[in-house]
Amino acid sequence: MKVLSLILAGGEGKRLMPLTEDRAKPAVPFAGSYRLIDFALSNLINSGFLKCAVLTQYKSHSLDRHISLTWRMSSMLGNYVTPVPAQQRRGKQWYQGSADAIYQSMNLITDERPDIIVVFGADHVYRMNARQMVDAHVASGAGVTVAGIRVPRSQANQFGVMTVKEDGTTIDEFLEKPTDPPGLPDSPDEILASMGNYVFTADVLIEALEADAKDPASLHDMGGDIVPALVAQQQAAVYDFKENEVPGALGADRSYWRDVGTIDSYHDAHLDLVSASPEFNLYNQEWPIYSLPAQLPGAKFVHGASVRDSIVCAGSIVSGANTDSSVIGTGVRVEDGAAIQRAVLMDGVQVGRGAILRDVIVDKNVVIPPGTLIGINHDEDRRRGFHVSEGGIVVIGKGQHV
Repeated sequence: MKVLSLILAGGEGKRLMPLTEDRAKPAVPFAGSYRLIDFALSNLINSGFLKCAVLTQYKSHSLDRHISLTWRMSSMLGNYVTPVPAQQRRGKQWYQGSADAIYQSMNLITDERPDIIVVFGADHVYRMNARQMVDAHVASGAGVTVAGIRVPRSQANQFGVMTVKEDGTTIDEFLEKPTDPPGLPDSPDEILASMGNYVFTADVLIEALEADAKDPASLHDMGGDIVPALVAQQQAAVYDFKENEVPGALGADRSYWRDVGTIDSYHDAHLDLVSASPEFNLYNQEWPIYSLPAQLPGAKFVHGASVRDSIVCAGSIVSGANTDSSVIGTGVRVEDGAAIQRAVLMDGVQVGRGAILRDVIVDKNVVIPPGTLIGINHDEDRRRGFHVSEGGIVVIGKGQHV
């Protein structure tokens, strides 16, 4: 069957400010070597789906450039990963929602004429064999299949929640952030939350988008409008992420999925990477996460540097400093006597002698002067113009003066 993949990468990412001050959310760096969008694209490419269009809109330059430079497929075989900006093909307006983004880009579907359309979000961290989900969709005969992940019932008010009919597959209800939903039959303390990943039979999606575009009351959202409409028509099935098998994934890593939509969740996801037995294992070479490697020498540790439970990327030098439970990007310099704890330092950051950074995210090319204390006194951090999250994570934006 012909499969076309569409990645929704047009969101503003307001909750990740100031990291999204100068870039789209899917372009936000992650784990030192990657951008958030690399995870969705790697999952699709590893699954053998080699025709991918990335629908972009807000502050998309760095995202477009990353895709163009990194994701080069064999054109001889007709494969591609291509960014598709908002083009106003349906009128003088930008995307009104995720469903409208696809509706306005209908030419991609008519040109490719696929049987199946895979629609994934661009800003989650996880591994998934999407081919298994497509196979389950075809076997079910549904019009749409929604990927569901099991989360504690106590967290239901943070997600779109699905209840399932007795057949275990057909979605009975799609509840938006309910406070008291029923638990799963085989696990009463868990619910199935939508992961924002969908597989559609092409004709069903086209018909649903056309109907949605004519509805003045619709918000033109995939999860809020398209899926509930198909649930009402009993055309929607669920795919339990728990059933997905990814080569090389073991333990907690096997079912790992994180929505890194807030500063606190973004910081927590980095801490998931750095222990000896990480919750999410970046080193699984049976299902690699792809990106464009920096042409830099290896990381270097000199003058008695102490580096514990940390990822340090190419071109970085830690000189006589202490680094603990942190992720250090490419080309970073950490000078003598500095102490870095539970920090995320992006490319090109310079940390001066004796500086102390604790529970901090520092965006690209920021210079931290010698002796600076950040993350020690939040009142002082706010006074200096730094963003402090609800969870106490201090963020220094791209190019911000310290």
